Amino acid sequence: MRVVIAGSSGLIGTSLVAALRGAEHEVLRLVRRRPGAPDERGWDPPAGRIDAGALDGVDAVVNLCGNGIGDKRWSDERKQVLLDSRTVPTEVLAAAVAEHGVPVLVNASAVGYYGDTGDEVVDETSPSGTGFLAELCRQWEAATAPADEHARVVRLRTGLVISPSGGLFGKMKPLFSFFLGARLGNGRQYMPWISLDDAVSAIRFVVEHDIAGPVNLTAPSPVTNAEFTRTIGHAVHRPTPWVAPPFVLKAVLGDIAEEGLLSGQRAVPRVLEQHGFQFLHPALGAAVAAAVNG
Repeated sequence: MRVVIAGSSGLIGTSLVAALRGAEHEVLRLVRRRPGAPDERGWDPPAGRIDAGALDGVDAVVNLCGNGIGDKRWSDERKQVLLDSRTVPTEVLAAAVAEHGVPVLVNASAVGYYGDTGDEVVDETSPSGTGFLAELCRQWEAATAPADEHARVVRLRTGLVISPSGGLFGKMKPLFSFFLGARLGNGRQYMPWISLDDAVSAIRFVVEHDIAGPVNLTAPSPVTNAEFTRTIGHAVHRPTPWVAPPFVLKAVLGDIAEEGLLSGQRAVPRVLEQHGFQFLHPALGAAVAAAVNG
């Protein structure tokens, strides 16, 4: 297959390029600068422009674009940046997929779609929740609409990616090593997670199989923050007696703390399981151990 990837330089994108090429797929990367390699094609999402011929003969487009949710405090301006960095590229690619007859669009989204679900198990049939992240995900997914009548569209609702470096876990690991790992609030909020290896394999799986609609890109065993904290501490051989009080997190981080750290989703990958996807790391302990030692 010939696959075009937008957001190929990120944590997931970099590994996905290598995995698809390892499976003998041809991969082209969309870049926002002047293309400098044979596998690069230029585009300018704000201008609605993609290089002529970039989607010729393409079998699938994978869109992983989006600024980091937790990189900066959420001001109104920052929230708009987070929204635009997702919806604008998605709208451009969805329209191009429809125009050029590309049969598959795989588009990023996130488990924040469900809002704070407490102890309730949620799958791809569950309704959207409330809050900024839920609204962001709804608009993000709605931006794929131009492709719906022309392509098989997959919306990846991704959880916390466990990776040896990069992403939220990559930022957390050094804290635990220096005895600074802490439970967040009461620790009862669920953290849907997935190993980087499984995230990449699952994306390749949905590209290659007849799957459409929302897909939870999470492992089958979401855990509470308390269990997550204990598991990391055990993997790095550090105690985790500390607690980060909600009022401190909110004072330091603002709205990110409430929606991104003190609430969660007990999300399960029902669609992947129904289609027979086999997880390399179905349990958190093995995923964390692989990331710590990787």
